[in-house]
Amino acid sequence: MKKSTYSAPSVKKAFKILHTLADSSSGLGVSELAKQLKIGKSTVHGITSSLEDLGILVRDPIDKRYNIGYTLLELGRKTYGRIEWREIARPSMERLMEKVGETIFLGIMNGDHITILDVVESNNEMKITSPPGTRLPLLAGATGKVFLGLLDEKRAKEVVKKVELTRYTPRSVTDPKKFLREVEEARGKGYAIDDEEYLLGVRAIAAPVQTASLPPVAIWAVGFTSSLNDQKMERVILEIQKTAREIGRAVEGRMK
Repeated sequence: MKKSTYSAPSVKKAFKILHTLADSSSGLGVSELAKQLKIGKSTVHGITSSLEDLGILVRDPIDKRYNIGYTLLELGRKTYGRIEWREIARPSMERLMEKVGETIFLGIMNGDHITILDVVESNNEMKITSPPGTRLPLLAGATGKVFLGLLDEKRAKEVVKKVELTRYTPRSVTDPKKFLREVEEARGKGYAIDDEEYLLGVRAIAAPVQTASLPPVAIWAVGFTSSLNDQKMERVILEIQKTAREIGRAVEGRMK
């Protein structure tokens, strides 16, 4: 029997609208959404009206701009209700930051990108940071290698083939074979390194949080090359792996 190739265009358009509004700081009107997404104004109006009725979107009564409503937040809480990542991982992340002095991130593999779940900022005056909810490219630097390392080899190859490797800096790995070799190394070592591959002057070390039957999660430390020198990198690698195991055990314990 031939597999169905049916797709729901309205659903895809609805998600495009949601992503666009999520990236907007002040909301957008129907005309603005239609122009940005190159979707008919009447179609956008119909979709946004339906989403508003469901509480997924809210519309300002004065300027008529749409913003994300609270229904999605409620659904997210229900989905991950048993696993409050921030509550579980935060103490371990804070201890790690105190030990290594660099900003610590926790993120989850979310389709073709990574979503930051939590961040503990470095106490340094100059630091790398980004708020929870920020989306990062899936194959960028250390996190991409770690997340693909959690997949089987065949699936990892499929992802690299589908998601184009981007040259963010002159040091970015854009050759698929080389990138997959580094993924294999990350799978074996239990960590991955980003040496100015995503941002010039910035290094990162990432390690997977091993859990059963949950979306892939990783923890990573990010700092400037002036701070994260070779000697310090060795210490951070050990500490971040230790913290990843600690968080993994805490999550497994919460699920029992």
